[in-house]
Amino acid sequence: MAAATLSAADSEKLSKLQSAVAGLSQISDNEKSGFINLVARSLSGEAQHVEWSKIQTPTDEVVVPYDSLAPTPEDPAETKKLLDKLVVLKLNGGLGTTMGCTGPKSVIEVRNGLTFLDLIVIQIESLNSKYGCNVPLLLMNSFNTHDDTQKIVEKYAKSNIEVHTFNQSQYPRLVVEDFMPLPCKGNTSKDGWYPPGHGDVFPSLKNSGKLDALLSQGKEYVFVANSDNLGAVVDLKILNHLIRNKNEYCMEVTPKTLADVKGGTLISYDGKVQLLEIAQVPDSHVNEFKSIEKFKIFNTNNLWVNLHAIKRLVETNALKMEIIPNPKEVDGIKVMQLETAAGAAIRFFDHAIGINGPRSRFLPVKASSDLLLVQSDLYTLNDGYVTRNKARANPSNPSIELGPEFKKVADFLSRFKSIPSIIELDSLKVTGDVWFGSGITLKGKVVIAAKSGVKLEIPDGAVIANMEVNGPKDI
Repeated sequence: MAAATLSAADSEKLSKLQSAVAGLSQISDNEKSGFINLVARSLSGEAQHVEWSKIQTPTDEVVVPYDSLAPTPEDPAETKKLLDKLVVLKLNGGLGTTMGCTGPKSVIEVRNGLTFLDLIVIQIESLNSKYGCNVPLLLMNSFNTHDDTQKIVEKYAKSNIEVHTFNQSQYPRLVVEDFMPLPCKGNTSKDGWYPPGHGDVFPSLKNSGKLDALLSQGKEYVFVANSDNLGAVVDLKILNHLIRNKNEYCMEVTPKTLADVKGGTLISYDGKVQLLEIAQVPDSHVNEFKSIEKFKIFNTNNLWVNLHAIKRLVETNALKMEIIPNPKEVDGIKVMQLETAAGAAIRFFDHAIGINGPRSRFLPVKASSDLLLVQSDLYTLNDGYVTRNKARANPSNPSIELGPEFKKVADFLSRFKSIPSIIELDSLKVTGDVWFGSGITLKGKVVIAAKSGVKLEIPDGAVIANMEVNGPKDI
C-alpha cells in the first residue's frame, strides 16, 4: 500500500479511516480494502503529472486506422470461433435522472418502443443465431441500478442469449471536514455511498467471480461500452485484429469535432500509449489540448480487453489508474468521492493500441436532443442496429439545442406529435413553450423561439427552412 510515503498526520488519518471502514457491515472485505487503497494512493499524492514536452503523437502502429484492418474471415465457422472468445459487457450503473426518468438509464425507450437494453439483447441474439455462437451479455450494475435491473432482465430468459449481472464496488463517501465515512455519521441511506467510476470494472469482474467463470468457458476478450452508446456494437474486424496481434487492450477513438474538445485523447508517452484527460493538462496548455489540429482523436469509451490480462493485473494490484476526485454535497455536508476511469488503464496492458474508427461507432444518448436525432428519419432500425440514413449528404449530424421544457423524456415526447424530418437540417435551436405537430420538415438552420408566456404551436405538415420562427405568422 502507498501508506509508506504518507506524512505522520496522513498516516493517522488513514488509520482512523481504516478502523471506521472496518465497522461498515454493508460492504465486503474486498470493497473495504479497495477503498482504503484508493484513499491511500490519493493521500500519497500519487497523481500522475504529465510533462508536456514528452508528449508525442501516436503513430499508425499505435493508433491503427480502422480502414487498414484485415477483412474478417469469409468462412462462417471461422467467424463462430472468433465470437466464441467474446463477452460483451455494458456499463449499467447510471440512472436516467438527468433525463427525468427513474431507474436505470438503459431502460429508457430509444425507438419503436425498444429500450437501450432491448436493442443490445436483439443485436447479440442475432449474432448468436446467425453464427451458432454463444456471446454472453454482462451488465455491470451499481447499487443504484441492481434491484431494478434484476427484474428487467427476467424478460430475456427465453432469448438466445445468456445475460449475467454483477455489481461494481460500493464505497463510502468521505466527509471532507473530518475524513470519516459518511455512513458512520448516521446517514444509512444510499446517499452515504457511491460507485467509484467505471475503472472499477476490472476488480469487480474478478471479485464477483465472473472473470474466472468466463475464462473457464474459453472466453478471451471482453468488449466494454457504455449502455447508452447506440454505436457500440460488436465489430468482427476489431476482434479479429486483436486476436491475431495479441493486443491486450484496445481503445476505440474517433476524429474530434468541435463538440468533443474536452474528450480524453491518446498520446505516446515514455514509449507507451496513454490516455490524456483534460484534468491532467496544465492550465497553460488547455487551449492546445482542445485544438482539433494537434489532438485529432478522442476516446469513445468502447474498450476491448483481454480477460487473462485483466486477471494478471488485478491479482498483482498493478492497475493504478489516475484518481479523479469528485466533490459533492449531501444534506449540506461536503463530501468527496474518489473515482477511476477504465480508459486510463490502457498504459498497464501489453501491446495496447487504439483503433481510429468511424464516428458511427459513437452515438451516445445523453439528452433529449440526442433522442430527437435517433428517433428521426436520420436513422433506421434493423435487427437492433441503429444505422444512419444514407440519404443525408452531410457526414456530420445536425446540432440540436432544446430548451429546458424538453429536458425530461416524458415532456420531450409530449411536445412532438411525431418527430420531424431532419435529413436536410444543419442546426436547430428551440426555446420556450413550443409544441410540434406531425409531418413537419426542418431544413438548413432553424431557430424556433416562443415569446415568454406564449404557447407556440408548429402546425402539421409545416416545412421550415433556414428561418427563425417567433410566432405563427412566421410559418
